Amino acid sequence: MSRKLFSAAHAGLVCCETCSLVAKPVNRQEPGHCPRCGSELEWRRKASIETTWALLVAAAVCFLPANLLPVMETTTMGSTEPDTIMGGVVLLYQTGSWPLALIVLVASFMVPLGKLIALTYLLVSVQRGSSASNQERTRLYRMVEIIGRWSMLDVFVDTFTVALVQLDPLMSIVPGPGVLFFAAVVVLTMIAAETFDPRLIWDGGARQETRHG
Repeated sequence: MSRKLFSAAHAGLVCCETCSLVAKPVNRQEPGHCPRCGSELEWRRKASIETTWALLVAAAVCFLPANLLPVMETTTMGSTEPDTIMGGVVLLYQTGSWPLALIVLVASFMVPLGKLIALTYLLVSVQRGSSASNQERTRLYRMVEIIGRWSMLDVFVDTFTVALVQLDPLMSIVPGPGVLFFAAVVVLTMIAAETFDPRLIWDGGARQETRHG
């Protein structure tokens, strides 16, 4: 016996994005405000897919220079050595600090890349009207949203390092151009996760039930 899937919108209800209360709208055109927190209700975020795609493409464009350009430039006794993210990972591993190298690799490369892939998958599946693995896709979105809050950690580490290690003329560290692109990737993916409407994930299943019901 197949289990029917119904979204709140399919049942004539709207979910508040602030407090998650499922409420009855005033009317179809103007849902009104949440009776619990007073926030404005929306059936779906306007231009959610288009906005998320635009931010995601911009983040993907910034991802390459973020990893190819130096994030820090270390000057020691007149000699300047640029360090990229992967160059720093290799250096840490070669000097025996493999746990720190692993942390930098995950936080600075794998997490941003994973967010790009995850958001792309969610957008494509929503546009195709997929009704499979709705719960898993919702969990994936929540994971991307939570991880995004900690994505600026690497930028903060670079900033603190630059501020602390200033031993002119013996040694100094200045941020490289890669930091700006890395920060852009982090900010753009965070905004993309916020503009994506997770309620769209459940619309595909509701549409298929309506067609076959």
